[in-house]
Amino acid sequence: MNIESENVAFPLDHLAIGKEPEADALVMRSGTLSYKMLNHRVGLLAAWLQGQGLVKGDRVATWLAKTELACIMPLAAARAGLVHVPVNPLLKPAQVVHIVADSGARLLISNAGRLKTLEDSEVNCGLFEDKIVSSDLESIAEPMVPSAATTDTDDLAAILYTSGSTGRPKGVMLSHANLTLGALSVAEYLKLSDDDRTICVLPLSFDYGQNQLFSAWAAGGCAVPLDYLTPRDVMKACAREQITTLAAVPPLWVQLVEHEWPEEAVTSMRRLTNSGGALTPTLVKQLRGIFGSGTDIYAMYGLTEAFRSTYLDPALIDDNPTSMGRAIPFAEILVVDQTGAIAGPDQAGELVHCGPLVAQGYWSDPERTAQRFKKAPGASSYGGTAVFSGDTVKRSEDGLLYFVSRDDAMIKSSGNRISPTEIEEIAVESGIIAEAVALGVPDERLGQAIRLFVRAVDPEPQSAAISDQLGKYLKQNLPNFMHPRDIVPLSEFPKNPNGKLDRNALASMDIE
Repeated sequence: MNIESENVAFPLDHLAIGKEPEADALVMRSGTLSYKMLNHRVGLLAAWLQGQGLVKGDRVATWLAKTELACIMPLAAARAGLVHVPVNPLLKPAQVVHIVADSGARLLISNAGRLKTLEDSEVNCGLFEDKIVSSDLESIAEPMVPSAATTDTDDLAAILYTSGSTGRPKGVMLSHANLTLGALSVAEYLKLSDDDRTICVLPLSFDYGQNQLFSAWAAGGCAVPLDYLTPRDVMKACAREQITTLAAVPPLWVQLVEHEWPEEAVTSMRRLTNSGGALTPTLVKQLRGIFGSGTDIYAMYGLTEAFRSTYLDPALIDDNPTSMGRAIPFAEILVVDQTGAIAGPDQAGELVHCGPLVAQGYWSDPERTAQRFKKAPGASSYGGTAVFSGDTVKRSEDGLLYFVSRDDAMIKSSGNRISPTEIEEIAVESGIIAEAVALGVPDERLGQAIRLFVRAVDPEPQSAAISDQLGKYLKQNLPNFMHPRDIVPLSEFPKNPNGKLDRNALASMDIE
């Protein structure tokens, strides 16, 4: 069946129903849930949410590791007519407070330790400890039944927060259709089946991470969430659980290829998938050296505003390791020049994503929505609203796409999209420095590392003392993946003719 020719969007919570009720759906440390049990647990949590006095469209946030509650909440919230706001467990209280306040979440569920860090914060919503919620579920007599098939799949189902090149993280609004069609699309082009076992190592707050669950369930397969400390933890879990599908970002692949993989983990692996940064030719060769030709390697490109845009047929990756591939199912990818016309072969232009995977815009932010979400180019077969990515790409004569450059100042490190402005604002809030500029610099392991240029409020202390003081402050107030690798004190920042900080001059500085 050509899924693109069918009207196949459905309510998100229907993913819990499954094709085979007794088949394994979710493997946790505490045990395994069949699809029948998964559907039941989703129904219990949906009933609990409804019992909290929430009404259709209310937001519910989770700040959790990969617990059962975190895995089933997206479906339970959808079943209860609510909107799920997953928060990255690596974020610090300041970022969590912003997301909760910006989304207007009515309640936040987390563990006791994380909730304790919010005691002195202005969090204007109900706070619930995850263990108490899980205990409450056991006393619910009647689970909520699955959503009606007539549910409007354009209804909002989730808000995923992603960093922008300026300002605080912004919430991307995703509908039932966005999420279910994304799940079907990935299951289709990855050729997932009901005997596949997908290990979920990426944060569930990321669209790529969340889709690990959704695409596995769309295919009737099994998802195995894993919070890991070392690459060896991932390898051991792949062997123990006979994993067939592993998704990761380039920095994790760099770590994984440095180790000797157990044979039982290699023989069961059918596919490796990558996004959040480009695979290098060297990495492709190293992965091929470990897994051989029997494991497919999928390179992919995506943006949260449209979930996923392209994938490269694994049969082409050895000869085209730097290509982004072609459009995924339900996506139309255009390359347009500065006049809005379709760019010719090998002509650089902006990647524009059209079709039903395009999100509904940014939550409560019409100005930034208008900058990114615009009327589709006239050449689009879908029409409607398109996402203008801000990324420059080119399409070769054979139709394959290649990344050229990013037009904004976004830093991509360890698969995370990081706003330089967010780092700069926190640095200035320390009171130690007057100005700050954060830049991404090439790093073999991270993709990009963060270099922070600063001008101190008090020029008297030695540079080393300023860097040490500021470094300690940033570790307390920023998640680990936002910590600068380098802090470079300057007595004065270079300015451009307009009097603005000259980021290009800073980027070209020769730093010892």
